[in-house]
Amino acid sequence: MKLTSRRRSTTAALTFFTVLELVDVAFAALPNVDFDRMGRVGLAGTFAGLDLFDNSTSTLSFDPTSSTLFSRASDGSLSRLGSTNAGGRISAGCALADAFYVAGSFSSIDSTSASNVASLSPSNGQFASLGSGGPNGEVKAIFCDDKNNKVWVGGSFTSPGSAVAVWDTKANSWSAPPFGGLSGAASEVLSITTNSSASSLFFAGSFVTSFGNSTTVVNSTNNPNVPFSSGATPFTSSLVPIPLQGSQTQIDASPSTSDPNFSDINNVLCPSGPDGPGQSWFAGDGGSALITVRTQTQLMAVGVRLGNTFQSDHGTTTFSFSSIPDNNVLTATFVDPATGANQTCSDSCPLSTNSSVLYQDYLFSQPISLTGFQLTLSGHTGSSAGLHIMQLLSSGAFASAISADNGISCFAPNPSNISLVGQWTDSTVTTNIPATIQDILTSTVNVGTSAANGPSITWMPYVSAAGNYNVNMLIPGCVNFQDCASRTSVQVKVFPGGGLQPTVMTVSQQVNDDTTTLIYSGPVFPTSPTFTMTVTMELADNPEGNGSNGQFELVADRIELTLLSVSGNFTSTNGTTSSANGVGSVQGFGFFEWPLSNTQTVNAQSTLANSTETALDNVGFQLSSAIGSNSVSTTQDVVAAVAHHSSGAIFLGGNFSLSNGANIIAFKNGALTPLAHGGLNGPVTSLLLEGDTLYVGGAFTDTMSPSTSGAAKGIVSYNVNSDSWAAMEGGVSGAVSSLSFARGQVEVVGSFSNVITQAGSGLGPTAGGFAVWNVNNSTWGNPGGFLVGSMTFVANSTSPSKGQQQSQIIAGNVEASRQFGASGFVLIQNGNNGVPDVNTLSVQLEDAVSNTTSTTPTKRKRSVHAGHWLYGLGMMDLFSRQSTTPAPLPASPPAPAPAVLAGAFWTNGSDSQDRTILGGNFTFQASSSSSESSAVAIYDLSDGTLTALSGNPLNGTVRALLVVGNTLYIGGDFSVSGSSVVGLAIYDLAQQTLDMSNLQALGAASGGSVVVRSLSISASDSGKVVVAGSFATAGGSVCAGICQLDTSSKQWSKLGPGIAGEVASVAYGGDNQDFLFAGGSIALQDGSPANVAMFSFANSTWSSVGQGSDLPGPVTAVTVDNGNASSVFAGGRTSDGSSSFLSFWNGNNWTAISAGLQGQSDISQLTFVPLQDTHSSNSIIEDDRMLMVSGSLLSSVFGNVSTALFDGQNFFPYILTSTSSGSAGFVSSLFTSISNFSFNHRHVLAVGVVILISIAIAAGVVFLIVLLGILWTLFSRRDSNTLDYTAYEDDDDSTHQRPSSLLEHINAATRTAIIGGATSPFDDTKNEKVAEGAALGGAALGERDVFAQDGDNFVRAETPSDALHGTAQGRIARARYSFDGKAEGELPLSEGASLEILDDGDQNWWYARDVNTGQEGVVPASYVL
Repeated sequence: MKLTSRRRSTTAALTFFTVLELVDVAFAALPNVDFDRMGRVGLAGTFAGLDLFDNSTSTLSFDPTSSTLFSRASDGSLSRLGSTNAGGRISAGCALADAFYVAGSFSSIDSTSASNVASLSPSNGQFASLGSGGPNGEVKAIFCDDKNNKVWVGGSFTSPGSAVAVWDTKANSWSAPPFGGLSGAASEVLSITTNSSASSLFFAGSFVTSFGNSTTVVNSTNNPNVPFSSGATPFTSSLVPIPLQGSQTQIDASPSTSDPNFSDINNVLCPSGPDGPGQSWFAGDGGSALITVRTQTQLMAVGVRLGNTFQSDHGTTTFSFSSIPDNNVLTATFVDPATGANQTCSDSCPLSTNSSVLYQDYLFSQPISLTGFQLTLSGHTGSSAGLHIMQLLSSGAFASAISADNGISCFAPNPSNISLVGQWTDSTVTTNIPATIQDILTSTVNVGTSAANGPSITWMPYVSAAGNYNVNMLIPGCVNFQDCASRTSVQVKVFPGGGLQPTVMTVSQQVNDDTTTLIYSGPVFPTSPTFTMTVTMELADNPEGNGSNGQFELVADRIELTLLSVSGNFTSTNGTTSSANGVGSVQGFGFFEWPLSNTQTVNAQSTLANSTETALDNVGFQLSSAIGSNSVSTTQDVVAAVAHHSSGAIFLGGNFSLSNGANIIAFKNGALTPLAHGGLNGPVTSLLLEGDTLYVGGAFTDTMSPSTSGAAKGIVSYNVNSDSWAAMEGGVSGAVSSLSFARGQVEVVGSFSNVITQAGSGLGPTAGGFAVWNVNNSTWGNPGGFLVGSMTFVANSTSPSKGQQQSQIIAGNVEASRQFGASGFVLIQNGNNGVPDVNTLSVQLEDAVSNTTSTTPTKRKRSVHAGHWLYGLGMMDLFSRQSTTPAPLPASPPAPAPAVLAGAFWTNGSDSQDRTILGGNFTFQASSSSSESSAVAIYDLSDGTLTALSGNPLNGTVRALLVVGNTLYIGGDFSVSGSSVVGLAIYDLAQQTLDMSNLQALGAASGGSVVVRSLSISASDSGKVVVAGSFATAGGSVCAGICQLDTSSKQWSKLGPGIAGEVASVAYGGDNQDFLFAGGSIALQDGSPANVAMFSFANSTWSSVGQGSDLPGPVTAVTVDNGNASSVFAGGRTSDGSSSFLSFWNGNNWTAISAGLQGQSDISQLTFVPLQDTHSSNSIIEDDRMLMVSGSLLSSVFGNVSTALFDGQNFFPYILTSTSSGSAGFVSSLFTSISNFSFNHRHVLAVGVVILISIAIAAGVVFLIVLLGILWTLFSRRDSNTLDYTAYEDDDDSTHQRPSSLLEHINAATRTAIIGGATSPFDDTKNEKVAEGAALGGAALGERDVFAQDGDNFVRAETPSDALHGTAQGRIARARYSFDGKAEGELPLSEGASLEILDDGDQNWWYARDVNTGQEGVVPASYVL
């Protein structure tokens, strides 16, 4: 059959099957495809990474022996920044000001000579070396000090400092650190981080430190066991608060608020949570408030700790403190949190209202003995005063002989304690403070009893921090107790810890008055799970006195420790002894703290003075002790990562095995503390602390005592508060080297290829060395970019520009990379500067479940590869052009999971939200399910969640999807659960259930299996779905390759007489899709081959497009240029399988398009896409569109791409993809929400001209109406002598009027008359086309309903905005109410529908476009949100 072309440019002069030698390749800028004109656009295929072609970067190759640096944008896309020399390595990086510093082991980076450290300017992408004299070995850690404009590096080098060096960005010079460097053991630093307040640097690795004792007061940081506050000092944070929560304590606060959430003063004694209800106290509104505390016992206090409340309308500004019983207002000294200067106050002490100051410590001029106190809150903000913390500070630490008096102190893990030997009795004595009593213990022993056989008591005070202490024993006077005759002397032993020898002294208890006796002065180590300072009292070896009635009496009261100065340690914890006066040294391993404010110049490679020692250097001391002093210098143990929690706990990860933990351990409460289940069973390389969650990366699979069932592969999370581990799904498939945090995601890099979505489920989505964990929903997400390699580090880049999001820097040894990472699917829309925006799924599809048993007939395995369509093309003589049995279709490219082979868009009527439906060969975990689903996924575009088909009914591969209303038609090679039907399924999207009732099965040809490859609907026969693929029968009747399914009755029918063979692709021609073009391996009923055949719906006949021999082989893709039946393109593979071809039908003959396609190429889809601009005119393709060729294209002309564009003269490489292994990927299809979009570029008249023409037309219309009215009146008068004058009321309610501007109506109605090149609604074009159709076999090529529903369930009209503006852009809105829109020019609305407001100039009626359907029209303004 011969088809007449609708394009004037089509020529019939081409010879029979000529070759277009003029085809060339253009490597200029990307063609400016107008994706937005097509609605939503999806791209599907077999790929894990995707790039838009860029001639400068798309041909990049990677040397996996070098280290490559990438920038990761806010959308996750990757851009290469540079690579090191071969054999180079990038291990660390940090941002400072407008530069990013990278470090590792390299001699050059991106052709810039740089030794191990270089800077990168993100603004211009240029690298620069850092002067001379830098590290002479590998750099493994880096820290950017933005306050001092310095870059600290650590690693394995000897110059300019051993293992540590500093780059001064202002002076542009290298230097050793102030402490000279670190050495011993492996002499390497692997981590440099800060403490939680960013005031100190922590160095970790494999090195040895040594400290010598002196009488110098040490420079210390705040006690890590107490929450940090700038209102405290290292000294005050080491003072243990006195418990005030006991039953004997009476507390009154007056006046108090009536709000029950803030009325209890006991809330502030030791709050368990942040400032808020149940944790804070408010005074009554207005005036001052008085808090009175009475203990009835004697206390020794040195200060008070107060924390303000920062609740709205409440807070304290000034206060005073008075002691009880003497009622003296005390003077206090405190640190001004704003300046750090010491201040004093008395009657009106200030309390900070800065919410960053958790509390302030106020110290009295000397320790005060008291029984209570009064706190007057004299100033307040808002309605009333209030507090969050109120604590009385002891002189240091304490322990009572009465167990009940040893209450637990705030911030202490346990209270002080005692241990008794022998019989002891509670007794009560009066004190020298009136009306005050004190409980003590007494024990009697016969005179002559040895100390070993007598009673004893051991006090075990809780000590918060290491330091110099005076230890005092309180002895009640015998006069008040009336037991002087029986008193004697006792022996006291003090064990201060830290390897110090105990001190022993004899103390007389023969004292008349209450006495405080100094029993020890010197260093004391803090309480830990493995150590507690003790004071033991027993009968002296030579007791004084004679006793009373043959017995001595021993009395036991309290032990009080008075802190003199804070420190780290004073002696070796590894067994080295020293005297009580502190002579000796201490050795540390793997950890060293250096306060950034320290200006001393010392040498850490020798013995350091105590003036450089901090409280947290105790970490290194205890590590050294745990490893053993004799092994420290040769140990293979190493600390690789450090994290400091706000609670004071320090977490250390590395490769070590200690008696109380392996590979990760915590330092808290002054001691190394094991984590739950003994740590991890492999080395730890990185730690990331986010809030109270610690993320741990390394080379492990579980905790030492297994607790995650092997789900902690490479990465795991730890809850600091609950001391518990939590798996991150199943982890990753290899070792993790670095962690970072950005935009709610944990970024993970290392040597792994996949994430594991469930423990024991096998590998999950591809992740070539880079993965992201979504913290909010605890799932692995799409990292955005694609890598294949072993990555070494990730970190945040420099601060972003205003309005931009921060990017990240990633480095490692890379084999392949693409800008975008996606598991088989992306969305594409118009972007800036002609470069489209690519949006990936926020979740990833996975490989097929390995243990799933397929119920698909095994004959499907006849293909060479599981991803093939049906058969492999075997011997060259399989295809006989004269045979009535066409040769099998060629094999499609492999589609290993995860592969998306089909897609469709659907708007859910229940919530008006848009969904994308994906089909292919993949599995996934639905958002609301813990089990795996496969083959079909419904992706919610609004929240990024995946939903499975109810019951997960399909088992196999999906290759075609079609949405009709709320019905989803699914085609492919699969079986259906509970049905004998294979290859085709029907699913009710609204009811979420299969709708297979009355559906008769497709039948396979002998030796074959059923594969459905195409599902479509013709506008000329919209009640039937055209099903095409590989099958022989439908419902028992012969219907080979292509058949129609009635959407209502589900009955099958042949298209005319039918065909023989297999169909790979279907397209439509004619103005109302009157012609169907089928491409494949086809023979007509007379046996003649027709690899492209045309079916006429008007006369139900099939005909060959051209001669059967015109095309060199079976067709795998066919398309028609905008319905023009004389412009058909077909692609496929030659009969012998040696090469691919692309051909063009001009209405008379086929012409080969020489694209240089090589034998490995496969064409999966041909489709036309509109342009935002135009290309040069030619006789093949109009200037406002291009042909998109997709598949796996290997061309001698444009290389290896997955999608190329053809403008009739030139090929433009467009999209490149890669599989998870880095090999070339495959694009299966581009699908859109709008199928009948317009290609034409409208030529718009100037607005002024349009207005003038509109006015003229309006005036003419008005004149005509007036004239008709006059004539009607005249004729009426002639017919009747009496005129019936009817009064008309003006309707001022303009909401019932169509748009107020008559000109808008006229412009819309007459746009085709005004705009050049458009077809007038009054011409005879339609009649001419009908006549043309009659000439072509009776088919009526009439006007198509431009508002008709397309095959993807979205509709679009040729609209006034198209006519006047091309594709108009407006603001997005939603329909408040439904609107029927039945009148001409009105747009029907559904409540909640998404709209684009194109014109809101009229206050009552707005011009809008329905985002989902593309229709445009006027809507009531009041109906729109």
